[in-house]
Amino acid sequence: MFSNLFLEIGNSLKGRPCRPYGSDKRMNIPENTLFTYPDISIYCNEIKHLEEDENTALLPTVIIEILSPSTKIYDRGNKFKLYRDIPSLKEYILIDSESISVEAFYVNEKQNWELKESRAISDALTFVSLGFKIQLEDIYYRVKLESKTVAPTK
Repeated sequence: MFSNLFLEIGNSLKGRPCRPYGSDKRMNIPENTLFTYPDISIYCNEIKHLEEDENTALLPTVIIEILSPSTKIYDRGNKFKLYRDIPSLKEYILIDSESISVEAFYVNEKQNWELKESRAISDALTFVSLGFKIQLEDIYYRVKLESKTVAPTK
């Protein structure tokens, strides 16, 4: 699932000033002192780092977490609350690893967080701030879910 999503994002961002990073990219939120490693983070324009640590990034545009049974409560709750302190963050996306389910939070025109849920394999995940979509069938391609593997429908 991670590889599918990362490749689709990378292809969609070709020629744009944004770049995706995997879970080895450490992020800091100075507003609340959290240091964390999001599953996927997207930084637009020039990536900013902590002055004292070139390996720690600041100010992502999009954060994506792949939900697991052990992390889903934290990712939906306290972690999202901490992430909302990031002034540059435009989207927070949660992708379930056990079922076809995507929760995409984005900042709307009134600067409020809005939720768009997708639960059908025929749905698409819309990256509102970046202007592209990725089909859920491409994200879940060859992913085993409850004893079945998602195959392409094309």
